[in-house]
Amino acid sequence: MGSLAFWFLLLQSLVHYLRPVGDGLDEAMRLRMEARAMSQEVERILLEWEVEQLTLKQSRGAWRELLWSALQHWQIWAIAGLLLLLSAPWFIWRERSLRREEHEEENNGINEEEVRNVDANEEEAVGNEEEVRNVDANEQGVGNEEDNNDANREEDNNDDGNVEDVGNGAANEDGAGNEVVIAAANAENNNNDAREAEEGEHDIEDNRGRILMERIQWPVQDLKKGCEWTTELMDNFTIYFGHILSGSFYPVLQRAIGVGSAFEGWSPREQDVVYRVLVPMTPPRGHTFHLERDTEEQRHGRNFRVRVQLECTCTREQQGENMLCFLHHPEEELKRNQDPSLLHTLCTGAYLDVQKTARWFYQLVRAIWPALPQSHTWRLVLLPSKRSCQFQVTKGRENFRIEVLFGVRQGDSDIFVSSQPRQACTSSTTWPETYAVAEVKFFKCIARQAPPDSLHLKCLQFFTRLQLGLGISTYTTKTIVMHLLNIVPVSQWRRRDFVRRLVGISENLRLCVEVRRLNHFILGNRWLPGEISLPPEVQMARTCNLFHHLVMDPAAHSQAMSEYVDLRMWFRRILNNDP
Repeated sequence: MGSLAFWFLLLQSLVHYLRPVGDGLDEAMRLRMEARAMSQEVERILLEWEVEQLTLKQSRGAWRELLWSALQHWQIWAIAGLLLLLSAPWFIWRERSLRREEHEEENNGINEEEVRNVDANEEEAVGNEEEVRNVDANEQGVGNEEDNNDANREEDNNDDGNVEDVGNGAANEDGAGNEVVIAAANAENNNNDAREAEEGEHDIEDNRGRILMERIQWPVQDLKKGCEWTTELMDNFTIYFGHILSGSFYPVLQRAIGVGSAFEGWSPREQDVVYRVLVPMTPPRGHTFHLERDTEEQRHGRNFRVRVQLECTCTREQQGENMLCFLHHPEEELKRNQDPSLLHTLCTGAYLDVQKTARWFYQLVRAIWPALPQSHTWRLVLLPSKRSCQFQVTKGRENFRIEVLFGVRQGDSDIFVSSQPRQACTSSTTWPETYAVAEVKFFKCIARQAPPDSLHLKCLQFFTRLQLGLGISTYTTKTIVMHLLNIVPVSQWRRRDFVRRLVGISENLRLCVEVRRLNHFILGNRWLPGEISLPPEVQMARTCNLFHHLVMDPAAHSQAMSEYVDLRMWFRRILNNDP
């Protein structure tokens, strides 16, 4: 009897505390199924991406395909990463909840109603209340149809998990889209902050440039007016040159070309601005010009001689032109019936003489001036010069000083040989190569590209005025500025860049003097604007060192370094506003 009671109590306790079948097992199975569904979803997205890649490869170019594929690759892995990151805390929380349930069941810490509430709350956290009701109903029917209910529950759980995964994927995609929008907004804000900081920095630099501009005493000049007046005067001269020289055997004078600092838009001097022009000359009928390079080695420049040759004009004579051929008519007949050739007027030997040409041009100016309309209100004063024609015109307080140079063009290029001397002692038959026309074209090209408030000419004018009285030539500073203009964008020569550009010019001058080398800007420069026409031998020539004399003369180099120190001292005083 006692044994029967014992077995009855033991069976009752086992039945009472029997763990419900499928509770913990179903939850673990559910987690595994959800993870598997999530991985399948990621694989599905990757497969869709591969299909899109194949489509893109057939329909778009290689470069666009690479960019788009990189973008898509980043987006796919970003979505997958977001899915994993968002689901990881949920898995951890679920695992801890299951462990807590098992611990409480082992210690009889909670009752069956509390377990159901915990399960319901957990399912609510996921966001699927309908599934909770189905799970509760299935748990009440455990023991009656265990096999069928277990199978149905696994299938339902699998379907619900897939639905949840799809919802979570859509939510994550929305989240990724929101993050992209947020990232774009943050980038825009960062760009705005960077722009504001840059604008603030530009304001500071612009203020520094403004203060320095106000501190400098700029010369009061109207170079544009002077250039226009000079051009008009020389055009009038050219008209009369054509009338007077028609039918003669003197050089044919073409329209004057403005060259030099004034026509480039700057001048180192406030007073006595020189308006320099170059008058191209072509040979008269029956003559030809041939440029011959000097045989002597010229390291610091290229010098030429203009050889004048006679050509046969018998064909013109037969066509009725009033001209005798210099080659095939007797000399006595030529002296009686025709003016002398150019070889007997402006040449020394067979070469065109610079000084004779200058004296001849003086005579033309003096003879034509009374016929010009400017002579009624302006007074002409001829100034002495051996290799050019210089004169000054005055009306009251207004005056213009003009220098006329003569030149022969090399082919159809912008390079001439001219009467302007390069050294103190230059032979009268030597015509140095000049690049003045090409340099004027360069400054005009820069002026067209530069903004209206560009100060590149102010920078050049500042340093050329600062170095007056020193041994540093104006052409040296001009060459350095032209090199910088060819490198530094024209948009970076505004007032906010004024101090930086001045310091750059000063440092480049120091470096060139220290290393005793400054390359010529035109000769051998292959990076000039296309509108500047150079002969092949000039463009391909070996560059010329303008500081060659510093290499040959150590004393001259020491003197140049000393002069730069003085120049830098004055420059720093102006920057620091020192008295």
